[in-house]
Amino acid sequence: MPVTFTNRHGGVSQGVYSSLNLGDHVGDDAADVLRNREVVSAIHGPVQFMSQVHGNRIAIIEEITDEAPTADALVTGIPGITLAVMVADCIPLLLTSKEAVAAVHVGRRGLVNSVASKTIELMREMGAQDISATIGPAICGKCYEVSAEIHQEVVSNFPSADSRTNSGSLALDLPKALFTVLHGAGIAVDASHSVCTVEDADLFSYRRDGVTGRQAGLVRL
Repeated sequence: MPVTFTNRHGGVSQGVYSSLNLGDHVGDDAADVLRNREVVSAIHGPVQFMSQVHGNRIAIIEEITDEAPTADALVTGIPGITLAVMVADCIPLLLTSKEAVAAVHVGRRGLVNSVASKTIELMREMGAQDISATIGPAICGKCYEVSAEIHQEVVSNFPSADSRTNSGSLALDLPKALFTVLHGAGIAVDASHSVCTVEDADLFSYRRDGVTGRQAGLVRL
């Protein structure tokens, strides 16, 4: 590791959740989800998940707990703890440094409420010096069609999010906007994993499929 992204292959879930669904809140069989998480833990060590709510609360993790904290970012300075962020179109943002790491859930609301910037601030307070970012698979600017109201709300604060679909309707490019935020914070960004979840059949996509599973971004110190 220290950073990796799962896809939808290699698990035991069936049907629309096939097969490595890691989300326990999407209607999949609970036993299958548990088995899938065990598959990931066997490869990457003990994994801490969170209950994501599109907010900007950050949980500092000092030990793995079965009770997933309600948060949209996890941070740890303890080696051996793997942090997970689950997504199916939102951006899985992984932040690394020698002193601390973080897994951050950045959707449209997460971009607006500055969850990434707040996580970076906390990592720096924890002593992190050279922080690097990796942006994982997420919906691209051509696939994320939105209403005029939502487009205006986001683009007024994040101009680089402005995009259009192939048919010319209003859309948002959240990965591009997040890249701009990170660059402005002095963070080096690896966007080589930033493929579109809607366009890639190997990935779960809520916008494409509606009922579906969740893949994860994983990071460990």
